[in-house]
Formats: sequence, C-alpha cells, structure tokens
Amino acid sequence: MSEPVIAAAVREITFGQAVREALAEEMRRDPAVFIIGEDVAEAGTPFKVLSGLVEEFGRDRVIDSPISEAGITGLAVGAAMTGMRPVVDIMFGDFITLAMDQIANQAAKVHYMSGGKLKVPMVVRTTLGATRRSAAQHSQSLQAWVSHVPGLKVALPSTPYDAKGLWKTAIRDDNPVVIFEDKLMYQLKGPVPEGEYTIPFGTADVKREGRDITIVATSSMVQVALQAADLLAPLGISAEVVDPRTTVPLDARTLVESARKTSRVIVMDEGYQRYGVTAELAAVIAEGAFHYLDAPVTRLGAMDVPVPFSPVLEDLTVPTPERVVTAAKTLCGRA
Repeated sequence: MSEPVIAAAVREITFGQAVREALAEEMRRDPAVFIIGEDVAEAGTPFKVLSGLVEEFGRDRVIDSPISEAGITGLAVGAAMTGMRPVVDIMFGDFITLAMDQIANQAAKVHYMSGGKLKVPMVVRTTLGATRRSAAQHSQSLQAWVSHVPGLKVALPSTPYDAKGLWKTAIRDDNPVVIFEDKLMYQLKGPVPEGEYTIPFGTADVKREGRDITIVATSSMVQVALQAADLLAPLGISAEVVDPRTTVPLDARTLVESARKTSRVIVMDEGYQRYGVTAELAAVIAEGAFHYLDAPVTRLGAMDVPVPFSPVLEDLTVPTPERVVTAAKTLCGRA
C-alpha cells in the first residue's frame, strides 16, 4: 500500500513516536523482524525512541548488544541472509565507520555476488546532525558515504509522516537500507495517519509550492528550508521546497521538473559539502535542467571542518535559514 491513507484518522505525534510506531507495527506484522543494538532494550536508546518495545516484544526481539558495531552488523547480515529481517541500531551516525566493512562490502554485495540467490533484508538505523553540543565524534552527517555504495538504499525522513512511511517501506524491502534520523528532530510534531501506509522509495515530496526558486533539502535541512521560505515570502520571493526523502534511489525527475519551473535552485544537506550529497544533487539538476536555469545551482552544506564543541563555532558550521535567504536573494537578483 502506498501513501496516503485518506480515510485513516490523523493525529499529531512526534518524529520519535512515529519511528517507534512504525517499528512496533512491523514487529507485530512480521515475527522475523527484530532489533539489535547498544542500549535499545530497557534504555530505549539514549534518545528514548524505542522505549516500551522490549516490554511488548521481549528481549529475544529487542536485543541489547555488546559495544561492537562491527559485530552486531555482521550478525545482522547473517541473520538477514537466513530469513530474518533485522534492524541494527547504530547509536550515532559517526559509528557507522566501525561497521562499514559489513555494510559496504558484505550487505551491499551479497545479492550481486551470489547471482541473486541470496538477499540481505536488513535496516541500519542511525543518526545525523550537529548543533547538539556533542563534539566532533558524535555530530557528523555521513549519509554521502553509504549513498556512494551500489547495493544500498538510503532514506532521510524529515517529518513524522515521512518517518513512519519510510520506515515501514525499509523493513519490507529485500535490500539493505540505511536510515538516518536527525537527533534534534525527535520532538518535532506533525500529522501522521493512524492507518497503514508506506512511502515508496525514490519518490520526492514537494513540501511547499513556489514559483521563483527551488530549494532542494534533505533531513533536518528541510525544516531550515521551510523556515527560509517563510522569511522569503514577505520579500516577494516564492520558494518551492523539495525533499528527495531518499538519496538512493533518487527521484531525479521531480527535482529537475521543479528546477525547470523556477529556473533557480539551492541544494542543501547537513553533510560535509566537499564530495557530498549537495554535489550529486546539483549535478543531477544541472544536467537535467541546464537550458532552463537562469543561474548556477548554489550548494549549502556543512563546513569542511571537524564539528566544534564550542556552541558559537558549531552553529557556524551548518546552514541556517538566514544563509538560505541570503543565497536566494542573490540568485533572484534581490541582494
């Protein structure tokens, strides 16, 4: 079933509640689904997103693991190959560095190297995002790393609605999926239907219609882009905000169509700008909408520095609504 479910009751819940609801529904639906990670059971993770799941499903399906990202990810690859559907919880996105062999060399390649005889229906759940004062080793946004690897799918929900729908799709997918959740968005509230729905991968969402400039943004940057659009409106600049929702597969068609409509584009991602997601998005748009663009595509990403612990310095490293407004005014000839 694809989105949306019109008949279902809609209520306001948080991003974290939407993630937990999706996991609980899928665990009830399919006994092959289980969660493994550090502090996922009684603690419910450091962000308390999984609280209550161990009480319903027990410690056989919500499993606290030793501190070994490589070990639990490798275990999950084997479990997925033999019929289970594991969800691997990697506490901070920075720690996927410890599991990249299992993710990039094992999970991503098993189906190809077995001639299609084996599959790895596994989900790696992790986080992204700075400005939480967690310093350089707990604040990175590394979604570009896994987006670069053939065989992996990558999702970046930006709202509670998207979080639930993308999570349910990820668990049911027969390919390995990596989902990044922004650490500062767990308390973000939004409308989520009570009923069953999924969001197909590779389907971008126009979060706000506009005519003068397109802002393509991922994850936390979607909320920044929407704030910027509110600030631009009184200036007479109508901004369209497009959320790819998945970097792999990427809905290039929707991005290009929006760029052709507005003729000016800003792309935003909280990952490092150098060799990052913004580079790929800008290239796709430039190639597909070149003759429609009135200005080069502008990129806004994290500064290419380790994320500082100092709050004043940390806040300077990631895009803000004010920076987006400045870039948009320049592109629209209003600077």
